[in-house]
Amino acid sequence: MANPTSKQRLTKAERKEEARRQRVELQRKMARSKRNRRISIALVVVLVAGVGAYALLRPKPAEADPQDVLAAAPQAVKAAGCGQVQNVGPFQPKGQDRAHVSAAIQLSEYPSVPPTSGPHNPIPLGAGVYTSPPAIDRAIHSLEHGAAIVWYSPDASGPELDKIKTFYERSEVGSRVIVAPYDYPDQGAAGTLPGGAQMALVAWHHLQTCASPSLAAAFGFTSSYAAPPFGQRQYEGNAPEAGAAF
Repeated sequence: MANPTSKQRLTKAERKEEARRQRVELQRKMARSKRNRRISIALVVVLVAGVGAYALLRPKPAEADPQDVLAAAPQAVKAAGCGQVQNVGPFQPKGQDRAHVSAAIQLSEYPSVPPTSGPHNPIPLGAGVYTSPPAIDRAIHSLEHGAAIVWYSPDASGPELDKIKTFYERSEVGSRVIVAPYDYPDQGAAGTLPGGAQMALVAWHHLQTCASPSLAAAFGFTSSYAAPPFGQRQYEGNAPEAGAAF
């Protein structure tokens, strides 16, 4: 009786045919794998090209027109809970109002929060939008040269603050303006904006605080208190070196 587990030996022709069949099957698998790789690469190329085209062609957010922003300023000042622009006056003793000092003094020694003048670093702070609190003694020097500062609380957020940052990155409106968070915790109460204010607008000897950030309110201030002022606006400030570089 034949053993059911034994395998019948293949003839030479059968082995040759089996080998040929295996080669054909391997070639088919390799062809499928190659085709799949090509399809995957093509899909990646199409996807990358599509993302790049979208980034280039998608509609960009319309930039706020400065004249429209100015037109909205009177109402925005009320809506943002801004007070009147205060004339803080000079640092006392008055002879120190424009003094250059080698070491920063305590913020509590200035007559207002934030400071609007007084002893400061010999090197002014450049205009621009800052994401971290800059050296405040350098910012005071910039005020002396006609800068305007938009200080905001570190816990402020929202679309209006985003608009402020984007707006003042533009050279035609931000070349004489500093935008930065006011956050100096080592300075005690003087290191935070007063009275729950979320925004403070500062020029030499002048200060306006607001309950919430507002682009129109900020530009209503900086367009007149930065030197030179924006467009045909009248300069309302009194910086002793108005227009000097910083």
